[in-house]
Amino acid sequence: MSTEWRTLVSAEALAAALGREDLRVVDCRFSLAASAAAVDAGERAWRAAHVPGAVYAHLDRDLSGPHGPGRGRHPWPTAAAFAQVLGRWGIDAATQVVACDDGDGAFAARLWWLLRSFGHRRVAVLDGGWARWTTLGLPVEAQTPVHLPREVAGAFDADVLLHTADDVQRHVATGGLLVDARAAPRFRGEVEPIDPRAGHVPGAINRPYMDNLLDGRFKPADALAREFDALLDGHPPSALVAMCGSGVTACHHLLAMAHAGLDGARLYTGSWSGWIDDPARPVATGP
Repeated sequence: MSTEWRTLVSAEALAAALGREDLRVVDCRFSLAASAAAVDAGERAWRAAHVPGAVYAHLDRDLSGPHGPGRGRHPWPTAAAFAQVLGRWGIDAATQVVACDDGDGAFAARLWWLLRSFGHRRVAVLDGGWARWTTLGLPVEAQTPVHLPREVAGAFDADVLLHTADDVQRHVATGGLLVDARAAPRFRGEVEPIDPRAGHVPGAINRPYMDNLLDGRFKPADALAREFDALLDGHPPSALVAMCGSGVTACHHLLAMAHAGLDGARLYTGSWSGWIDDPARPVATGP
């Protein structure tokens, strides 16, 4: 039986597996910069060079859905639309998927959580991403891969996704943990480079997603377990809901927790941008 990767995979291990018929690498490089040119910077970089056989996932087109009230800047896609994307890439239930991005894993983790919540367990993130892959001088190619399309169907697990601000308010009011993955200055409301209002959801606590990393790679599983156990403070992982600006970098926490053996946490899909869509929602500032 082929090796299965379910959280992280090293560049060396992926390089040794290239050519496996059941393997699909998905390049998720993207830029959140506001300029029109930046939106397609990741795709241009993929066209110039990528891991051999890698398809490209565009955050807006492939990993997000239609906009609507409270859905945030990167709305959660419908199951039918996501199934079509997977089918186009030639990914079915038997495929081992490896997601990668520029390095810190945030965009790759979005695809990882999409697949996990879709019921697909054979998915991992390339630890260190494209940056480590190229630093090690591993193989790259520029040609667009061609993969046989597949028929895919499925549904998202509603138990691991919170789609509405009302659900989040109830979660916090009943003692649940709401962990915001944004950088501390954004959480405190001191700066806001992307969204129209600054601050955080009342009752949320802050753990920047970059705290999961050490020297460009994820911290060891035992270190992450100690840090998240301290954050959980006796609560089970299912009591934690992760959020960020738009439901992308929050997935980094879900991946880190799963890697640490703490499965069961959930995602607030609309996150901060969804919360502030209603000006009546309360906003907190400070630590």
